[in-house]
Amino acid sequence: MPGAGKSTIADGLKSKGYEIINMGNSVRAEAKRRNLEPTGSNLGKLMLELREKNGPSAVAQLVKPQIDSSDSDIIIIDGIRSNEEIQFLKSIGNVKILSIHASTDTRFDFLSKRGRSDDPENKENFDERDSRELGVGISTSIALADESISNNNLTIDQLINTAVSIIQNWTK
Repeated sequence: MPGAGKSTIADGLKSKGYEIINMGNSVRAEAKRRNLEPTGSNLGKLMLELREKNGPSAVAQLVKPQIDSSDSDIIIIDGIRSNEEIQFLKSIGNVKILSIHASTDTRFDFLSKRGRSDDPENKENFDERDSRELGVGISTSIALADESISNNNLTIDQLINTAVSIIQNWTK
């Protein structure tokens, strides 16, 4: 779910040499191409429009060129939202899913402090975003993940080190 710590892990993994592809950035890039302001509302509507027009795996399809052009053996995809995206990515290569869980209060606190243009301004916007994410199937992807990390009381270093350990076990 938004604010659980996915991007924090991705940033930490990038600093350790992993290649990161952020699915939300592909939606933000599409918004820029369309001259849309990157607000939470606009990006949410665009994400839904892309899925309606191109199917439930539409956002994963946007990152395929980045995957195809990569020389890396391991690519971290930040921001998977549905099983259809997972199935699309599995058609390209080997996929493991790491879900990050945090309580509603923890996630709202993280997002309130992050300061990105699409972060919710208030609890109502936060709840709307959660509903939108649940509507595209994120809860099933979380439930069926290969591994999960609970990020309610971890330091950033603990969170990143836990993710690194899991990934290293997957690649053995």
